[in-house]
Amino acid sequence: MVRRAHEGSRVLSDGGTPRGGPDEPEPVPSRWTLLRDALAFQLKLFVDGIRDVVMMPISIGVVVLDLLGVGPHPGQNFYKLLEVGRRTEHWINLFGSSGSDALGAGRGSGIDTLVGRMERMVIQEYERGGITASAKKQVDRALDGLSRPPR
Repeated sequence: MVRRAHEGSRVLSDGGTPRGGPDEPEPVPSRWTLLRDALAFQLKLFVDGIRDVVMMPISIGVVVLDLLGVGPHPGQNFYKLLEVGRRTEHWINLFGSSGSDALGAGRGSGIDTLVGRMERMVIQEYERGGITASAKKQVDRALDGLSRPPR
């Protein structure tokens, strides 16, 4: 389950909303869905952080240039930079759903689309019985061992 920060409404990783009333338990995502969503979120955090580190010195330089009157209109460069920031924020979609609907059903661009493409490649490799299938079995065994109570 993923929480949308701007709406406060819950959205399942498959893009749907929880079913049933308040007394019914919410569906629990599989460990692989949770792992995929967590890895996608970490990737988004990383890219967002890199963007912020790059934009900090650029924004200071742009403001200085705008204050010195470089360019046809004061402030124009700074507000163009803000627009670039808005576009990259949309592309990163940090707190957006990373469920299967958002993971690039072939539309648009952004990190969710890239993660969706990578997920489809891994699934295809798994279905062919390649190295991904054996890796999945090993990870499943390791996670099962961690989740079992000690004897």
